Amino acid sequence: MNFWDYSSGYAFQRATTVAQPGSLDAENGIFAAEFDLTGTRLITCEADKTVKIWKEDERASELSHPVDLKGWRKKCIAEARRRY
Repeated sequence: MNFWDYSSGYAFQRATTVAQPGSLDAENGIFAAEFDLTGTRLITCEADKTVKIWKEDERASELSHPVDLKGWRKKCIAEARRRY
């Protein structure tokens, strides 16, 4: 799952989920996502029949998650060229 900055389009945080033991690889998907009433937690319903609650990384800062817009832009352009 990627978390994007609305104004710049930069993916500032990535999170991966772990499927429950015994689940198939095909059951690795998110069916629904909704923020709670406070808007600080994201609740997801996943294909492996789990409900997960995600919260913001409170220790994150500009130093721990630097924004490299030039590098990000180059990466996006390169990916777009490969697709088309």
